[in-house]
Amino acid sequence: MRMLAGLMGLLMLAAGCNGTLHGKSEPKRVLVVTGIDDPGHKWQLTTPVLTTALGLDERLAVSVTEDPNDLARLDLGDYDALVLHFMDWETPDPGPTARANLKEFVHDGGGLVLVHFACGAFQEWDEFGVIAGRAWDPNLRGHDPHGAFTVEIADEAHPITRGLTAFETTDELYTCLAGETPIQILTTARSKVDQKDYPMAFVLNYGKGKVFHCVLGHDVQALANPPVGNLFRRGTAWTAGLDPVTEIQ
Repeated sequence: MRMLAGLMGLLMLAAGCNGTLHGKSEPKRVLVVTGIDDPGHKWQLTTPVLTTALGLDERLAVSVTEDPNDLARLDLGDYDALVLHFMDWETPDPGPTARANLKEFVHDGGGLVLVHFACGAFQEWDEFGVIAGRAWDPNLRGHDPHGAFTVEIADEAHPITRGLTAFETTDELYTCLAGETPIQILTTARSKVDQKDYPMAFVLNYGKGKVFHCVLGHDVQALANPPVGNLFRRGTAWTAGLDPVTEIQ
């Protein structure tokens, strides 16, 4: 018994205060939910680029489901953050159970990330606009013509954008978001059509949960742009309760 107690003591010492061996925390579990979009988006091509960008942070254990209906079937409590990478353009959203599960997950402290067209993931659900901070409004102009623009850092103090600088990207500059929920804008871009600044990334809290919403990422080229991947990686880490890492070696 003394030998067993001594062994347990050594294991606990190696674990440190976070309860894991060698003082290294267990990775945060991130589920990317994808599988449906509209004819203008190709989730089969963009999902691997997105997951690769997120996985560069070794503290994130990224898995993927290609069926949004899994929001109704899975125990979302097994994850620290969900990344929505789908929209219900021509396919109904996953339904009332998925809605209730998602709402409970975020409200109780789970992290949520929305990528590009995910602003239209639950277009028939009013509460989604509150959770997401802003949602696709089909009555607004959708976006500028696809092309190059500059993304400016609007909040240099937030953990997600601290140390980042303005960058160029080629993407869809979304002008279609609507909602009244208070949000903290992190990045903006100026429309070439109406000369107005629009949020490209912002954060909010929903209950105990953290939400990072970024409308960049139309296609492979956009998501493969290193500053864009970095922004999503940092945002995902933040929603999962981690301090974002500025540089990934």
